[in-house]
Formats: sequence, structure tokens, C-alpha cells
Amino acid sequence: MLLEPDRISGMPYLVLARKYRPRNFTEMVGQEHVVQALTNALVQQRLHHAYLFTGTRGVGKTTVSRILAKSLNCQGADGQGGITAEPCGVCQACRDIDAGRFVDYTELDAASNRGVDEVQSLLEQAVYKPVQGRFKVFMIDEVHMLTNTAFNAMLKTLEEPPEYLKFVLATTDPQKVPVTVLSRCLQFNLRPMAPETVFEHLTQVLAAEQLSAEPLALRLLARAARGSMRDALSLTDQAIAFGNGVVQETGVRQMLGSVDHSHVLQMIRALSEGDGAAVVNQINALRLQGVSAAATLEEMAMLLQRMAVMQMVPSMAQDGDDPDSQGLAELATAMPAEETQLLYSLCLHGRVELGLAPDEYSAMTMVLLRLLAFKPQAGLAEKKSPLTSPRTTADKVGPSSPAVQLPASPETSADARHPQAAAPLASVAIAAPASTMVSSDSPPWEDMPDSTADEAVERFAMSLPERSAPEGSLQWRSLPVRESSDSARIDVPKMAMSPLQTTAQGEVWFEVVQGLVAQEAITALVRELALQSQLVARDEDHWLLRIERESLNHPASRERLQAALASAGHGPVRLQLELGAVVDCPAKRMAAAAAAKMVAAQELIENDPLVQSLVREFGAKIVPGSLKLI
Repeated sequence: MLLEPDRISGMPYLVLARKYRPRNFTEMVGQEHVVQALTNALVQQRLHHAYLFTGTRGVGKTTVSRILAKSLNCQGADGQGGITAEPCGVCQACRDIDAGRFVDYTELDAASNRGVDEVQSLLEQAVYKPVQGRFKVFMIDEVHMLTNTAFNAMLKTLEEPPEYLKFVLATTDPQKVPVTVLSRCLQFNLRPMAPETVFEHLTQVLAAEQLSAEPLALRLLARAARGSMRDALSLTDQAIAFGNGVVQETGVRQMLGSVDHSHVLQMIRALSEGDGAAVVNQINALRLQGVSAAATLEEMAMLLQRMAVMQMVPSMAQDGDDPDSQGLAELATAMPAEETQLLYSLCLHGRVELGLAPDEYSAMTMVLLRLLAFKPQAGLAEKKSPLTSPRTTADKVGPSSPAVQLPASPETSADARHPQAAAPLASVAIAAPASTMVSSDSPPWEDMPDSTADEAVERFAMSLPERSAPEGSLQWRSLPVRESSDSARIDVPKMAMSPLQTTAQGEVWFEVVQGLVAQEAITALVRELALQSQLVARDEDHWLLRIERESLNHPASRERLQAALASAGHGPVRLQLELGAVVDCPAKRMAAAAAAKMVAAQELIENDPLVQSLVREFGAKIVPGSLKLI
């Protein structure tokens, strides 16, 4: 129901926010929860003596206060009415409250009357009964602005007022109101208006004003109001004046300084396609139009939020009233969900960076190009990892060769005579190399098929650099591939649960890492890489390490670990990393040693004669987990 325009004589024009102020509860929009509670209280005559209305600006706090005052003092059209949830609006009390001249309704602005003297002057009127109405109503707006002394002065009267006195408090910041005041009031939180609610109300208002308006222009005004109906009506007044009585989308965008959706959609499309030149061109076009960079990022964030909803809830993809829905649906299909979330976050946080840069457009350019910097490149399956060589497998081994031929020095030949001293390089086939994990079409958490065992050996052979040594200085030896299909599988969910299985290479790596840690040659991420990796194979200056987490595979950490090994006297070492199940790493060995010490300590405590006597005589118990190694 649309309220009737206010007719006040002597005023040529009344702004829309005052002209269409609700006069009863049925005309209130967007605050159904407050209206329902107050209506039921008035119908049942269960009236509290103090009410506190909270909420942002322009949501109806003062309006609800006036309607409540009219409901308490309405006399009906025939002068025989009582307390009602539907004030008539024609009796003397209703008309006087609407006009602001009802003697028993007092509004105090606490923003300008915040001292104890003003509050005491108001409370002095509480001892007198109503002159015209049924109740005295004291309305204190922005009550949080009162001083502590003023709050203390009104506490007693607020707790036990006369039966004819009602307090109505309103504030935009309830956190600043003392709890002693909050506990004496019924608190109602008025919510910000939804853009759809504001849009519908503006449509009704302009229809009553007999003014033409484009729906998209009203949607822009509804969003620009940010939950405040008063702000929406004030902006509508401005748009009417700007458009000379016609509210059009182009004029509203120019008035608000907002960016056209088409520009934002083109920019998001360019980002999804990885076209940096198109992004820069769009930003330059917005610069020429004088559009605010902050408004552009805000508009992008709103559209990206809708795209994210479309991606997660496809049933909400279409909105017949919004012409941008089709374009957003196409972008939501084309752009991956993770990129949508990343770009949304960049737009939100990028608004903070605008004030730090010398030019807000250059800052916006960096914010948007940041997505392209972190955007996964197309054709990732063909991208070579550091463990992959561009040479083909046929250059080294045949496609069906069961063994791989690797150069062997006299030292490695000696190691071959003692298989317990050094694991053969063919053990590469046991776990998938990092190149397989990265470039494979299947996700890394799936088991690797057995048929890739030979390919793993071939990839590791290809990753070794070619040596041009004199003839006779190197010999070729054949290392058989271990026939263990179970160990060739990688089950990432079970990696963290894999028990310690000591190996010869693990013993060597454990001693090396212990020496590096004791010398403080490795710290932070490099130390974690060394502790949580397993030495799988060694061949001259090539060491193959296996890790369980991709986050440890960082080039800088690998290079620093290589430098630390070289400084410790292990010669120039080239480290290669692969993903796989780690069964023997220094971290597991240290954890196993600590667990063994804990078990021994627990047995020592339990077998202690004093402890046994305490348990036997006093029923003492050893609290599980309370034992700690010193």
C-alpha cells in the first residue's frame, strides 16, 4: 500500500523522503519483524515502558517511534478509540504527531542535547500527567551521544517510570549505550533495506509522482542507497532534477559516477581469457570517461559475487529482470571457480591499495594484472617441470626396455657390488616422479598405474645431463627395475599414515641432515625440506629426494639445500624432487626415536616402587599424556 502524499500548506515542494514517510505500520517496508512484534504487543495490550530501536541511517527508527506514539494516543475518527495497532490518522492526536506539535510527544536530539542538564529538564516533565493524550512519549534520538552523567541521571526514571510515560530511544551505534540502559529496554534492530525492496518502493513512489523511470536507473539508485530508504529517496530527488523529470540509466550513472556494466563485463572477460592488453585498454577507456577506480572495483566485486553464486548454484543463474544475467552466466561458465574467487578477493583488497598509489588507475591496473600473474597457464599438461628434459625417451632407452643404462663411475660400480650401501637408481620406478605428478591428466591423489613404472625410469634418465667424458673413463651398467607393483603406487591420503621403514639410503640421508642441522646450515623451509624428504637414489652428483607435499617443492629451498650440502663437503650436488609416499625420512626417524624414549620413560615410571606403592595404597593414577621427556 502506497501512502498518500503529505499536504502541508504553504510549502511549494516537499522532498520525497518526507512526503512519503510511512504514517502507519502497514506502510512500513523492509521491517516486518519489528512491525509484527509491535503490532502484537499493541493488540494484546502488553506494552513495555521503554523501547530501543537500533539500525543504520534512514531505515525508519524515528518513523516507527512516531507511529508507536500515534498508536498509543489515537482517539479514533469518532473520538472513542483506544490503544490500537492501526492509528486512524485523522484524529487530533494523530494529526498533531504527524505535524510535530503534539504536546505529549517530545523528541530530544541527543547529538546536540547530550548533557545532564538537558536530560534533567526532560525528566522534570515526567511528573506531570499527559495534557491531551493517553500517554507521554519521550523520544531520544541518537541516544548513544549522551554523556555518562546524563545516562546515570535517567536510569531510575527509565527503570520505574510513571504508568503514563513511555520511553523510545533510537541509536545508530548500540555498542556505545551502557548495558544498564540496554537492560531496561526492549531492543529492536531495524535491518538495512535490501536493494530489491528499495527498487520496488521507488517504483511505487515514481508511479505516484507520475514520473517515468527506467528500471535499470532505479536499480542503480537502490544499490547506491546501501540499505537506507531515505538515501534512496534523496538520490531519486537528485536524479529527477538531473534528468529534468526523467530518470534514465545514462543520467543516473553519470550522476553517481558509476561504471557501465558493459565495461566491467568486458574487463572480466579479458581477464578470463588472459588478455592483458585488453585489460589495460579498458582501464584507459575508463580513465578517459572519468570513472572512479574504486567504483569500478566495487562494481566488479558485485558482478563476481553473482558469478560465484551462479557457479555454485546453477539454478540461480537466470534473472529475467536483469539484462546482465545472460552475460554473467556465460562468464561464469567460461571462468574457473577458483579464478572467480581469486579475482573477487583481489577487487576487495585492491580498493585499499588505491589510496597508497600515486595514481588510482595505475593501482587498479596492478590489481587486475595480478590475476594474470597468478593465473594458471593454459596447457599445463605440456609444461615441463624442473625434473623433465625436452629430450625424447628414444634418445636414451627403448620403449620396451626393462632396464635403464646409466653411466657408472668406479665408485658407483663399487656401490653396485654392495647393494645395501647404495640403492640402485632403478628405484625411481617405485614412486612417480614430480614430472608425472604435474603433467599427468589424472589428479595427483589417484593411484598411478603399474604401466608407468618404466616411464618413470625413462623420465629420470632423460633428466640427467649428457656427459662428454673421455672414452674409457665411464662404464655402462644395467640396473634392473624392482618388480614391486604395490610400492609403485602412490596413495596420497595414506602418505601421512605410512610407517617408518628404514633403508640404507635413509640412514645416509639421516646422518647428512643431522650434520646440517647441528651446524645450523639449514633453517626454516630448507630445514623442513631436508627433514621431511627421503633419499631414494644417488649417482655421483645427482641425488633424488622424495617428498609428500607439493608445498615443499620450492626452487629456492632446493637451491639452498644444494648449497648447504656442497658447503658441508658433499661436493656439487644436483637435487631432484619427486612426489610420493615417504617411508624413511629424518623426521620419521626422529619421531620414532622420541616415541621409543617416551615408551621407555612410561615403563620406568610405572615400574618405580614409589609409584607402585602410591597406586596400590591410595589408588593413584598416571594421567595419560602428562609424561614429558626432559
